[in-house]
Amino acid sequence: MSLSKPAPIQDINEDQLKVGAPKTSAAGVKAVTVALERGLSAAGVTRTVRSLARINQRGGFDCPGCAWPESITGARKPAEFCENGAKAVAEENTTRVVTPEWWAQHSIADLEDKTEYWLGNQGRITHPMIIREGDTHYSPISWNEAFATIGEHINHTTPDRCVFYTSGRTANETAFMYQLFARSLGTNNLPDCSNMCHESSGSAMRPTVGIGKGTVSLDDFEHAELIFVVGQNPGTNHPRMLSALADARKKGAVVVAVNPLPEAGLMAFKDPQSVEGVVGDGTTISDHFLQIKVGGDLALFQAFGYLLLQEEARNPGSIVDRAFVDAQTVGFDEYLAARAEIDWDATEEATGLSRLEISTIANLLAKSKATIICWALGLTQQPHSVPTLREIINILLMQGNFGKPGAGACPVRGHSNVQGDRTMGIWEKPTEAMLEAIDKEFKITSPREFGVDSTEALESFEKDEVDVFVSMGGNFALANADTEALEAGMRRAGLTVHISTKPNRSHVVHGKTSIILPTLGRTDRDDKHPNGPQFLSVEDSMSVIHSTQGRLKPVSEHLLAEPVIIARMATATFGEDHVVNWKAMAEDYDVIRDHISRVVPGFEDFNLRVRQKNGFVLPNPPRDTRSFATDIGKARFTVSPLEYLSAPEGHLILQTMRSHDQYNTTFYGLDDRYRGISNGRRVLLVHPEDIEALGFQDRDMVDVISTFKGEERRANKFRLVSYPTAKGCAAAYFPEANALVHRELVARESNTPGFKAMTVRFIPHEQDADKRYDESRAAAR
Repeated sequence: MSLSKPAPIQDINEDQLKVGAPKTSAAGVKAVTVALERGLSAAGVTRTVRSLARINQRGGFDCPGCAWPESITGARKPAEFCENGAKAVAEENTTRVVTPEWWAQHSIADLEDKTEYWLGNQGRITHPMIIREGDTHYSPISWNEAFATIGEHINHTTPDRCVFYTSGRTANETAFMYQLFARSLGTNNLPDCSNMCHESSGSAMRPTVGIGKGTVSLDDFEHAELIFVVGQNPGTNHPRMLSALADARKKGAVVVAVNPLPEAGLMAFKDPQSVEGVVGDGTTISDHFLQIKVGGDLALFQAFGYLLLQEEARNPGSIVDRAFVDAQTVGFDEYLAARAEIDWDATEEATGLSRLEISTIANLLAKSKATIICWALGLTQQPHSVPTLREIINILLMQGNFGKPGAGACPVRGHSNVQGDRTMGIWEKPTEAMLEAIDKEFKITSPREFGVDSTEALESFEKDEVDVFVSMGGNFALANADTEALEAGMRRAGLTVHISTKPNRSHVVHGKTSIILPTLGRTDRDDKHPNGPQFLSVEDSMSVIHSTQGRLKPVSEHLLAEPVIIARMATATFGEDHVVNWKAMAEDYDVIRDHISRVVPGFEDFNLRVRQKNGFVLPNPPRDTRSFATDIGKARFTVSPLEYLSAPEGHLILQTMRSHDQYNTTFYGLDDRYRGISNGRRVLLVHPEDIEALGFQDRDMVDVISTFKGEERRANKFRLVSYPTAKGCAAAYFPEANALVHRELVARESNTPGFKAMTVRFIPHEQDADKRYDESRAAAR
């Protein structure tokens, strides 16, 4: 058996940055070869072949990458994964290990200077580890002592000073146990990664259509006449969506891409499982591309509304589905009045688009009888995100694009179970119905006071209001905004606990005491139970619940499954005689599912239905019955004023983005192949005319300064790269640019960080800036 390659010794050297021409198509044979190379180098031949053969297959395991669904009706392809899905599996599937000896070799001082790329590529953590106040290194700790330490810290503080964070890779059963643990303790402090990505989607959709999830199925793409892909880069973030878009175009759908960057995945797709994808030029994805300014989407959809209603006035009944609007909605007259006029100068300024470009797409909308509008983080991470998404809902409601084939709202989730976590109760603002059901099932009294979300957790750290922070997966220190303030606050916390598979930055900027609990991953066999191997379940972006079960031997005998970790943590906190039988749930996951079936609507007969070949689909009133479970039982049109992002003279609007070799804060490599960038990450993509107007040249080294409410944030040593972005805008990688996001720069209503809304200026890089920066950070610590 061929073994994996050793972990990299060298870290990123930004001086080795290479910039080439951006690609004009995504996937293809190159994607296959890269995926295989990453798998073989990380895990060797046997583990790579065994894992890829089972990923996203019936009876297999769910990809730890994106939440794009699989078909529940048709046959599945031999390879039901994409390049980045294969990278995600290789990252978890690796045979590289991080042992106690590794921790003994690397002090916190050493690790502080390492990038996430270096940390993540070291391998899987094999033993529980601890670092206490005054220690310079993590050292091994037994599981019993680790849990006892956690219980002691929790019991020496108050519930409101404990925070329980969750990443989207947490399975349904784990998430249900985790929220039950927090509420049994007496807190709703349950921030999650959804707070930082799609919280704006739920905040916009729940009051308007009565559900915070998408209202389409995968089959709807086969019946759509018009599909919008807005603020989204499917070629990197959910590449399997490209197959659905390509198939939709073959059936006659028109695809419109709206984005500040001309991403390869928005142009063409080379399906490596088809002949044309191997030897041809690929399949065109977008029939039309609107290169919009960052933050201009609200103005765009308001303009669409104006133009559609103008056509309705000329030809009554041609646009508005009056029967649907009159029977199922409220607020249409107010919306009609608000869209009666338009300021075209402001609209063109906001969008960067001409009136002709906007009118052309509005004509497509007018003709379409079945429209799907998809969006992702490009729309959800701005101050006016919620009004923007409500404007999209207005357009869909006007034409009756709910509850019929080929139509609806499609927020495309990123992480594989971020939607399932929320369904299971991971939410700082739980509904009374959910709490009542939990209390009835478990004979506890859940707290009613809302907890903190991810942004409020950042503020709690800054105010020294966190004594215990538990992270179920994820990398909170790098994923959130205002990086320096957050890291400083995390260092002052009494205890940080990380339930993790691999080292990350949050382990380095730890609390006074910090414990790392190594856990099984999606590909790992979970068989240390009285009743034999166990499986879990997840929910995809289109409300389908299906099982996930790994079959590979774990890299260490010292790993525990996440439900077991939660159960033992709860027992150490509450004692053996707690009213909740934690041990029963940890031993047999069917017990967890039985509880869920009595608590969460739509999960009746959970244990039976999840064992069906394709799982089952949760109820979705707008999609299933064209009904809307709002507080008034009808869908709402809403009215919002025009807002957009505008930079003063000498400034640009900066958005963050992922590279193609990245998933959230995990870096698989240093090749952003589709954008032509490799071997570096501290880059700024800027239109060549903007670079010249600001007095710089391509490849100049600059320091970046953002300003919000009179306060500045600074990130040093970025390389300017001439790139065909929308004018007046710039793009940089997440999380390197997160330090520039002020903690109060958030989306109203949802409190999502404004990762797509920074007002920045550049100054020439100062040679001694790095030294002064390091000195200031050392002084702060």
